[in-house]
Amino acid sequence: MKKIYSNADDALAETLFDGMTIAVGGFGLCGIPENLISAIVRTGVKNLTVASNNAGVDNFGLGELLATRQIKKMISSYVGENAEFMRQYLSGELELEFNPQGTLAERMRAGGAGIPGFYTKTGVGTVIAEGKEHKDFDGQTYILERGFVADLSLVKAWKADSFGNLIYRKTARNFNPVAATCGKICIAEVEQIVPDGSLNPDLIHTPSIYVTRLIQGKHEKRIEQRTVSA
Repeated sequence: MKKIYSNADDALAETLFDGMTIAVGGFGLCGIPENLISAIVRTGVKNLTVASNNAGVDNFGLGELLATRQIKKMISSYVGENAEFMRQYLSGELELEFNPQGTLAERMRAGGAGIPGFYTKTGVGTVIAEGKEHKDFDGQTYILERGFVADLSLVKAWKADSFGNLIYRKTARNFNPVAATCGKICIAEVEQIVPDGSLNPDLIHTPSIYVTRLIQGKHEKRIEQRTVSA
């Protein structure tokens, strides 16, 4: 099976449609599939539901898709650092489903593992729990959260072989492994594609079985918040 594509546009071909759901790895600007996101902007696909911890910053990362109004709904944990995200949400232009970070990660992991739902204490007694099933275990109340399955997953990794085995680098791992597993199709962009057999099997974070397509990209590696001495 051919997994390596020459660029992000080719890798996304015939995977996108209006109204689809997309799971996107990354945390802030760390470990985001920036080339694939920019390629989605160029397609003009619209009414997207995107599950990601946050939406990047203004005009970079998922902020690009917000700027072009291609996202209809975000499933996220954090709204800060992106003024357009906040503006669209507060004005009612963008639907937002808040998920605690751990809950969102577990929803993706559960979806990828074929688990339809799970109970958690996180969010009990808050707006997060409204409309959700409550159940008591050992005298404690939990709420039911559904596993999340996306039409497409987009992730960013450090290294891959031609089979699509992925290794993430340090904190850039973040949401990427769970996002990779919950998509019906997973496309990964990586910094390096290395010869087959050169990856230590014990160090592989995402096995190739989850990865459908693969590209090698150039990455800007912006710093989200730069703090320097005077």
